[in-house]
Amino acid sequence: MANLSPLLKQATPVVVDYALGSIVRGTDGRDYLDFTTGIGVTSTGHCHPRVVAAAREQVGKIIHAQYTTIMHRPLLELTEKLGEVLPPGLDSVFYANSGSEAVEAAIRLARMATGRPNIVVFQGGFHGRTVAAASLTTAGTRFSAGFSPLMGGVHMAPFPYAYRYGLDEASAVALALRELDYLFVTRTAPEDTAAFLIEPVLGDGGYLPTPPAFMEGLRERADRYQIQLIFDEVQAGVGRTGKFWGHQHSSAFPDILVTAKGIASGFPISAIAAPEQTMSKGWPGSQGGTYGGNAVAAAAAVATLEVIENEGLVDNARQRGQQLGEALEPLRDRFAFIGDVRGLGLMQGIEFTAADGTPDAASAAAVQSETTRQGLLTLTCGPVGNVVRLIPALNVTDSEIALGVERFTAAVEVVAEKST
Repeated sequence: MANLSPLLKQATPVVVDYALGSIVRGTDGRDYLDFTTGIGVTSTGHCHPRVVAAAREQVGKIIHAQYTTIMHRPLLELTEKLGEVLPPGLDSVFYANSGSEAVEAAIRLARMATGRPNIVVFQGGFHGRTVAAASLTTAGTRFSAGFSPLMGGVHMAPFPYAYRYGLDEASAVALALRELDYLFVTRTAPEDTAAFLIEPVLGDGGYLPTPPAFMEGLRERADRYQIQLIFDEVQAGVGRTGKFWGHQHSSAFPDILVTAKGIASGFPISAIAAPEQTMSKGWPGSQGGTYGGNAVAAAAAVATLEVIENEGLVDNARQRGQQLGEALEPLRDRFAFIGDVRGLGLMQGIEFTAADGTPDAASAAAVQSETTRQGLLTLTCGPVGNVVRLIPALNVTDSEIALGVERFTAAVEVVAEKST
């Protein structure tokens, strides 16, 4: 008899029977409000009728059409739809299956396009678990420990984490940019640097929005030194932050953009986009894959983009995100172990901190566990696991946000009472 790997730790004990919208029905007969969305994947909620219909129709036509062998219509339609929302100039797209694959494709392209070896990443970033992606990940040693040697040519610079440093945002940005410039004279010269790789909002690193001034500082340095600026929009993209792309909260723009997760409402597909001039500098054979751009996943992605547009879900994410953030904010003053509440749109994080200012992972874990008992599904994140993250679907309603806050608050109250 086979079992799942013991390394796979379940965040909740829930076994799903079926799900619709923001509600998951467990085999225990209970309904749970889902503020995890498969870690930001089911962007249009569970089993949106239009996404289901598109996938069901495509399954009856062709399931797998390897796209360097025979082309299929859903991928052509998806490329056209993506072209409507991609930043100006990013007119060439390569498809893969996962965020990790797309990140690796992006850094491979950047190295080939520039002829330079080094990649600069930022502390707390998460870019995947495959070897190269894990080498780029600094959101916790658990992602990269135990299978060295890792990929070379990766250099880490500080992220402007104002709360951790005890600084205001402007001072944290100034510090991080100074340290980046110092990295250029101590570890990787600009002429050896192929790319900066950053998330517009840190995901596993703690749901930290990247300050616009820092994004713009990276853009300025990328232009000055002809460095490729890669935005990892795997979790922050496709409407999640109340803008279609997370980087659009700043004036900075990417040279290469990475997307996955919410683009297909749960079907596995990812992509990188770049100017055709850049993409053409990749070496022959450097892009490909058996399942990339799968026909059913592409059809689901087309339907997802149509739903997001037709139902106004980017604006809904902005409005419901504001509602969620404003409802969570008072908890920081009410409970001593909540040190920070932050986020953009429907990507909100609550950081738990002990009285001496150190991370309080135990309280975060206790709250996350208690939310399940309260009927709300949540997750933790952060390098030491002391942040609870809330990731509702883009079509979450105002009443569901209110109910989620009510259940989250009840969970915090239970844990606070037990700790006194």
